[in-house]
Amino acid sequence: MNALGRHLLLELKNCNQEVLNDLDFLRDCLNEAAVQCGATVVGQSFYHFSPYGVSGVVNIAESHISIHTWPEHGYAAVDVFTCGDDVEPEKAARLIIESLEAKSHSIIELRRGIVEESQVRCAK
Repeated sequence: MNALGRHLLLELKNCNQEVLNDLDFLRDCLNEAAVQCGATVVGQSFYHFSPYGVSGVVNIAESHISIHTWPEHGYAAVDVFTCGDDVEPEKAARLIIESLEAKSHSIIELRRGIVEESQVRCAK
């Protein structure tokens, strides 16, 4: 048995509050995380809430990297969802954790789409 994808759920606490509210910084951070982990960026969408907070997603050929921030709490929720064997989602997670200056973090990994080995394919 194997999985079609790996989904890392990041809980980032005590982050730099300024960067959590900076849409341009977060967009650049997630795009760089995608490149560094070996993914292919195919699109993106980001939104800045009033008075603060950002939600965004970088679509990658291998799935997506998304973020939702609560600057007033120094908190960010990040998903790094990838498929295929050529992408290293841990690299993306490390870059994001460091870039947001998270003083505390946890990572939960879910294997998505458990199938028999002969059925594993990822469109690219």
